Amino acid sequence: MSHIVLVRHGQANTGARDDADYDRLSDLGHRQSGWLGEHLRHKGDVFAQIWTGTLRRHVETADAIAADTAGPTTRDERLNELEYFTLAQLLAEQHAIPLPDTREGFVRHLPNLFRHWQEGKLEGASESFAQFESRVQDALHEIGALPGRSLVVTSGGLIGMAMRLTLGLDMGAFCNVCLSVQNTSLSSWLPLEGQLALTQFNALPHLDTPERLFAQTHI
Repeated sequence: MSHIVLVRHGQANTGARDDADYDRLSDLGHRQSGWLGEHLRHKGDVFAQIWTGTLRRHVETADAIAADTAGPTTRDERLNELEYFTLAQLLAEQHAIPLPDTREGFVRHLPNLFRHWQEGKLEGASESFAQFESRVQDALHEIGALPGRSLVVTSGGLIGMAMRLTLGLDMGAFCNVCLSVQNTSLSSWLPLEGQLALTQFNALPHLDTPERLFAQTHI
């Protein structure tokens, strides 16, 4: 039976102000990923195949997890994150809405950014909102058609989009889900009759101990 397990990458460079600078794990991100790998091996989890995006933080997370697999590892750019900083720069330049410098500001900024993006109001974006949605749907459909369990290392926006596709979330709910996805969290889907059925969201079994609570991060 097919099964898809999505993992958000470990904590990346939280001080970044552009997509390229963000794309590397912090020291804590490497530790989070290693702890997840230890947890999976302790459980005896073996995956039929492993997929990652092509971003550095995806590859570094997958390497640190070092999950047991009976099949290949595939790098697929369809599993890459949306270009948040690039979109935010377009929003600032074209609509005078600046990139925030606090988490509270980011929580307000993301829905505004996504609405402009969905409505086609960010001229020069490398992909449209509809294209992002379509590539996520296509990638998950392909992975879901494979036999066995697939481990997929990706990003929070893509996991949020998977939730939107599964549950039919409106824009506000979609943004809230994206904001809630924690670093190295596990979310699982079971493909049923061509559809995805959610079985687990945002689980952190490898960080759910008193001495590791500090490592539960969103950014």
